[in-house]
Amino acid sequence: MTLAEIINIHEKPLLELVFEAAKVHRLHHNPQEVQVSTLLSIKTGGCPEDCAYCPQAARYHTDVEAEAMMTLEDVKKSALVAKANGSSRLCMGAAWRNIEDGEDFDQVLEMVKTVNALDMEVCCTLGMMTEMQAKKLRQAGLYAYNHNIDSSNDFYKEIISTRTFDDRLKTIENARKADLTVCSGGIIGMGESVEDRCAMLLTLSQMDPQPESVPINGLVAVKGTPLEDQNQIPIWDMIRMVATARIVMPNTAVRLSAGRAGMTIEGQALCFMAGANSIFAGDKLLTTPNPSRNADMEMFEILGLHPMESFAKGDRPADVKYVYSEQTDTSKAVWERPKHRLERNVEYAKLGKKSRNEADTFKQ
Repeated sequence: MTLAEIINIHEKPLLELVFEAAKVHRLHHNPQEVQVSTLLSIKTGGCPEDCAYCPQAARYHTDVEAEAMMTLEDVKKSALVAKANGSSRLCMGAAWRNIEDGEDFDQVLEMVKTVNALDMEVCCTLGMMTEMQAKKLRQAGLYAYNHNIDSSNDFYKEIISTRTFDDRLKTIENARKADLTVCSGGIIGMGESVEDRCAMLLTLSQMDPQPESVPINGLVAVKGTPLEDQNQIPIWDMIRMVATARIVMPNTAVRLSAGRAGMTIEGQALCFMAGANSIFAGDKLLTTPNPSRNADMEMFEILGLHPMESFAKGDRPADVKYVYSEQTDTSKAVWERPKHRLERNVEYAKLGKKSRNEADTFKQ
């Protein structure tokens, strides 16, 4: 599809749009099944990037404190709890700019191997990665790699100045070269236009193959970040994005992601009707609030939904070989540093530094 065609779909009368999306959804998916994932932060805070929406950026001052890497034992315990609560996938996230070869990455590989052995789909979101790093993750048993493109290429430059849009696409390409499935989507409610939202869907839809999973996130404005004053998006905006994504990418799992804590059951029901068939479960999405498991299970019962089994499509990797420790990458990845400067992000970084200094003085 062209950008104009996607915009035309997005701007249809809302009920007509939902009806059309629902028909597409039923042609390609079981409308009563929802894939449930648990998102686990294995390394929280301290990220060097300046993403304007992110409370894990070290340069801002939020309630998120930098923490050490989780232990393998704690990750396994969390995975078992997630599985017992109905999650078929565990997605492990680390607040890194990009993967660095070494002890921490080796530990992540062991985590992947351990969770894979629990008969769960394993996903990671670790920042930018090379082709060799992707292959190591695949050999350890990784099923999917999440790397969101966030927004359109044009609006991306208004939100982030420490990494490029092209490097995000390169990471997704490296995941594909390693035969990993791809989870990639974006955020709405950051101040972008309808054209930006549709351009993001255009970029995702033009990937070959299209992502197996597309998260649609509503911005959760966090105090201390440059986007702290953004208003919560109307539920109708989320429904439109879900429905448009469903029509544009009919085989993809459309994931109703961040922002669900502010949605009613009625609003979420319309999102499921419009084609959403995947959610994150658990009280937190890395660091932001999420509906409780009990609330989600009550919603599922009311709406007649049930969690999808792991590897429901019969696409479990059959050739996992734990030989990743023998592989070495002799090339050095070069990730670009954009040349532009975002004054709003810079000012919030200054405020963050001042707040941290004041907090340190108070502690002394």
